[in-house]
Amino acid sequence: MILAGDYNVAPADLDVYKPERWVDDALFRPEVRAAFHALAAQGWTDAVRTLHPGERIYTFWDYFRNAYARDAGLRIDHLLLNPQVAGRLTGGRGRSRGPGLGKGQRPCPDLGRTGA
Repeated sequence: MILAGDYNVAPADLDVYKPERWVDDALFRPEVRAAFHALAAQGWTDAVRTLHPGERIYTFWDYFRNAYARDAGLRIDHLLLNPQVAGRLTGGRGRSRGPGLGKGQRPCPDLGRTGA
């Protein structure tokens, strides 16, 4: 089973551009982050952090202030894998930005791949 979606939570400082600017935002609140980590602790594996533990990988860029061009993004979309799927995780590109996007569009990068 895979829990995939727009969670609207940035679990770690690494998941946002300039974390100091997000301290009071709901995406970054300690209780929201704690809830995400509590969910993961139930046996779910964060595919992106498993494959790329120290890499800045974003899934969303606001259309204001040229955020995409500056790579000023957020990782708020997540793939959480159950143990059966996590055991088959073989890779993913984990690119920091997709190809050119128009205003208001979200990329759908290849964040995880599993083998048979």
